[in-house]
Amino acid sequence: MTQIVIAEDEARIADFIAKGLQAHGMSTTVVATAREAYEHVMSGSVDLLLLDLGLEDGDGTVALRQLRAAGSAVPVIILTARSSVADTVAGLDGGADDYMAKPFRFEELLARIRLRLRTAVGLAPGEQSTLTHGRLTLDLHTRRMQVGAREVELSAREFSLAEAFMRHPEHVLSREQLLSQVWGYDFDPGSNVVDVYVRYLRRKIGAEHIATLRGMGYRLVAAPEGDPQGE
Repeated sequence: MTQIVIAEDEARIADFIAKGLQAHGMSTTVVATAREAYEHVMSGSVDLLLLDLGLEDGDGTVALRQLRAAGSAVPVIILTARSSVADTVAGLDGGADDYMAKPFRFEELLARIRLRLRTAVGLAPGEQSTLTHGRLTLDLHTRRMQVGAREVELSAREFSLAEAFMRHPEHVLSREQLLSQVWGYDFDPGSNVVDVYVRYLRRKIGAEHIATLRGMGYRLVAAPEGDPQGE
């Protein structure tokens, strides 16, 4: 049975989520502190963490960063009343897989949980483990990327974005498509999170590898041979 930890210090909200998930065949554990959330996830029996940022013992992002520093790859969905773009980017850059602002609809939360659980299962049998385009190579097992002979460090979100591009090289991907594939969001015309992370990725792999098509989206392109970024 799927094991979900709910780190939420508002009992009413925690109970609402727990009962809803249990009705869909999931097992839930409710905790009110970042310390408890960290300990439960590190026990190794947790499939996903729902994490509020304002917990009894402080900011949930502390527990999130500790989990990622300890090597935990358990999917984390942040649930918070903080809804600014800056807060969203900070949470995702800290290692979260998704971010939902309160209030939210339970049906949407359930859909995002299922999406993250499917993604966390890993590669399907027979699926290739390495994606290559031009001088770019992405290893889906080790989650490492190379630009020519140079290895680059990617955050969890940057890796997911790179994977989306590498699976569709030379194809134009709209912001709506990238939000859906990488964040699991419906399109929010007021959000610039895609543009922010494209900028982060360009800094690491070279701006010449991601072309902007105004009004359409982005496209992964092969850099010219001999490009210094790939050396």
